[in-house]
Amino acid sequence: MISFVQKLKATPRYSKVVEWTKLISVTGSVHIIVQAVSFISGILVIRLLTLQEFALYTIANTMLGTISLLSDGGISTGVMAQGGKVWQDKQKLGAVLVTGLDLRIKFAVGSLVISIPILIYFLLQHEASWLTILLIIVSLIPAFYAMLIDSILEIVPKLHQSIIPLQKNQLMVAMGRLMITGLTLFFFPFTFVAIIAAGIPRIIGNIRLKKIAAGFADTHQHSDPEIRHNILQVVKRVLPGALYFCISGQVTIWLISIFGKTSDVAQLGAIGKITMLLSVVSALMVTLVVPRYARLQDLNKLKSYFWKVQLALWALSITLVTFVGFFAKYILMILGNKYSGLSYEMTLSMISGSMGLMGGLSYVLYSSRGWVINPFLFIGISIVVLTLGIWICDVNTLVGCIKLDIFTSIFFYLIHSGYCAYKVYTLKIE
Repeated sequence: MISFVQKLKATPRYSKVVEWTKLISVTGSVHIIVQAVSFISGILVIRLLTLQEFALYTIANTMLGTISLLSDGGISTGVMAQGGKVWQDKQKLGAVLVTGLDLRIKFAVGSLVISIPILIYFLLQHEASWLTILLIIVSLIPAFYAMLIDSILEIVPKLHQSIIPLQKNQLMVAMGRLMITGLTLFFFPFTFVAIIAAGIPRIIGNIRLKKIAAGFADTHQHSDPEIRHNILQVVKRVLPGALYFCISGQVTIWLISIFGKTSDVAQLGAIGKITMLLSVVSALMVTLVVPRYARLQDLNKLKSYFWKVQLALWALSITLVTFVGFFAKYILMILGNKYSGLSYEMTLSMISGSMGLMGGLSYVLYSSRGWVINPFLFIGISIVVLTLGIWICDVNTLVGCIKLDIFTSIFFYLIHSGYCAYKVYTLKIE
């Protein structure tokens, strides 16, 4: 028995299992804490804001994600792909980082010009006053600026798998948000206060994040024209899809904001918070699996990684959907009496979130290697699918909008996982 154990420990597969067990247990436990703190912050916002205020918060938060997506346009994908090639060279990685940050800030101006008028329109649709609208727009600035920077800075420690310092910073940001949310919303239950409470800790966290990145990348490098060209080549392929995702990715919120009631917007935003359970999986994948996938040069390992990720995602998604389906009534108690009676809607929302998670991670997996699906072909097919979904589902209702989200999420998963598999099995690594 002892000799068998010794032989087992001597095998490369054993050491690999131990390594991944340690990584997932340490990384996963911290991520769970971070997400738990973020979840509590979200629940405070849901319970302390009125239906009207939370509807405005949901619209503003959705638009913040849209602005962030527009300002990226594939830049972070390009930075990950370029950084994966030079991650061991501090000067070259620094040049990639600085170039990516420079591009991201320039893209931000255009995204604001496009997004702010749309945000104003939606807020007016739900009877927000001009003073409220002005306060919401001003409150979005700190959160938007933080999102511009941290998504690029985090790439450096992720490539080097320096996870613990990154997680400590994320925990500090989450705790800061919880503290500010708790101290302010009890006395000032307004949308703009909730947004500021989320934005300020992220700005503070970025100061520390810059120091973490500086340990692996020379941040005093100048923007490099060749790297800029390579990143923009990725952007040209990704940007059309990103523009489309700005609409399709949050289509349920946009449709319910236009055709539904204010209470429907609030309910959709509230039950969507439960899908934060999935963000733990997403964070683990993006932090541990995706950077390693970006670095792989062995074709067999690349294929093996792909299938292991897909199987793990299916198993986890089925488990989470089953759990939420059985205990929906009790989970809804967390959100408060304003959102009771939404068991069916919440189960549907978890199905939608699970499919969205699998599709999104399949996309991140192949894009981390610089692979980009033909955007015009993808958008063309997507528009057909979205139009068909809108025709089939009753988008005037909350249930109909969630079913539309499930319909489109299934398509996105099939197309992204299928494209990733195609690239893996037609790739030739020299």
